[in-house]
Amino acid sequence: MSTHRPGQRTSKLLPIATALALAGCASDIMKNYVGQPVESVVLDYGPPTAIVDLGQGERAYQWRQVSTSAVSGTSSGEGRHTRHGTVYEETETRGYIERQECFYTFYARGSGGRWFITNFRRPKLECE
Repeated sequence: MSTHRPGQRTSKLLPIATALALAGCASDIMKNYVGQPVESVVLDYGPPTAIVDLGQGERAYQWRQVSTSAVSGTSSGEGRHTRHGTVYEETETRGYIERQECFYTFYARGSGGRWFITNFRRPKLECE
């Protein structure tokens, strides 16, 4: 499942992520396209990032999603009393940018000049 952190930024190429957040896990959404023409996915998520001809009338259609989020740093401190007075010790952790890349792949078979989805590849767990 996707999670959203405060301050998370996403690119304009993330319509699948939005659908996942609203409807559930990626695999649940993807299985609903089996038996439908590839155009159904294209109409919902835009053109695929890659199309791979697998031979024998089969193709793989792949959509790529890249998301980034800013993870903020933290700062905390504590005062300690010593015989020389109060000493304040501060601990900091640096912020960083987290990048997540996900691929969503559908397999299709040609029939009557169109391509129909026959199966899909489960995305990696972080992309569910």
